[in-house]
Amino acid sequence: MNLLESLRVALRALSANKLRAALTMLGIIIGVAAVIALLSLGQGVQRTVEDQIQAIGSNLLIVLAGTFGAEENTRIQPLTYRDALALADPLDAPSIAAVAPVIQHSMTVSFGNRDGQATIVGVTPEYAFVRNAQVVAGRFIEEEDLNTRNRVCVLGQKVVETLFSEGDPMGQTILLGEIPCRVVGVMEPKGAGGFGADADSFVYVPLTTAATRLFGTRTASGDFPVTIINVAALDQKSVDSAIEEITCILRERHRLTYQENDFTVVTQQDIIQVAGSITSILTIFLGAIGGISLLVGGIGIMNIMLVSVTERTREIGIRKAVGAKRRDILWQFLIEAMVLSVLGGIVGIVLGALAASGVARLSSDLQAVVTPGVVLMATGFSAAVGLFFGIYPAMRAASLHPIEALRYE
Repeated sequence: MNLLESLRVALRALSANKLRAALTMLGIIIGVAAVIALLSLGQGVQRTVEDQIQAIGSNLLIVLAGTFGAEENTRIQPLTYRDALALADPLDAPSIAAVAPVIQHSMTVSFGNRDGQATIVGVTPEYAFVRNAQVVAGRFIEEEDLNTRNRVCVLGQKVVETLFSEGDPMGQTILLGEIPCRVVGVMEPKGAGGFGADADSFVYVPLTTAATRLFGTRTASGDFPVTIINVAALDQKSVDSAIEEITCILRERHRLTYQENDFTVVTQQDIIQVAGSITSILTIFLGAIGGISLLVGGIGIMNIMLVSVTERTREIGIRKAVGAKRRDILWQFLIEAMVLSVLGGIVGIVLGALAASGVARLSSDLQAVVTPGVVLMATGFSAAVGLFFGIYPAMRAASLHPIEALRYE
């Protein structure tokens, strides 16, 4: 019996018991669908992060106070506005194009009888260049706003929707906590920003206004503490030298002679690696759950194939009596098991892709990526499950003696 004939016989046998075949494939369908959905979303998260970083620029560096893995009782020296000014000195840091310190806190914003939570971001004019931030109406924070501690603000799109709905926010005065601020600009839709923050929920104000009028924070020396310092290197090739310059300047300013750094410089590649590590761990962990479903589905296929062998014992005896060879019977039942598994895998691929797309639609920042490699892997894996769990029933069918099989009632 050739391969096509074996496939035809297998499909005919499965169509004779459609409900049983469908229930048998259920475990394979669930397992493959889970694996496809998780891998698609995992790759989608990775691509989203890479797209966002590409939009910002691969030459962006983020300086944070403290170090990863530091002991709990370690004293963390805050970064300050003067630290940022020192990094912006072209004589000491020729590899740095621009520096944008940020003060960031959550606060209630309101206009009339409408209010909501927003992230107040104190920035300098350089922020727009460093973070590739664009306004769609009005203007961004300017140097004069910084020098005069002007009470002006630029709104993210979600803040506009929350406070103004259909109205025009330009020129209106909103309350940041209890402090009135005049709206001078509206940002373009941005989505998730650095470290997953939603930039559309930001309200940008002059850094000096945030430090003195809104948050009232100063260090013992009278300087403004900042949350992070954004640094743009001249280009991608200058990133390493920019990191060295940042390290040298901050160590000198923080009087670190022999001590470890009390700050961390994060590159965009670091963020990609962290995001990739997290998604890989989640994908492996949740993919293992899908693998268990495949295992259960494979056991179900083996059980049903054993039942099928028992039910078709006389058929096997007749086929052997009229000249069917052992390998013909073996291939017949093995192909039947693989067809069950592969069909379940195909249905699972479709359902998994649909599920991933449905989840991705819930967030504008998430996308589902179903690659040909993932589809081929899922198809091959489901075929391997059918082959592995179909071997024993097929060998059992092939080993039946024709006379004993014909006597079976």
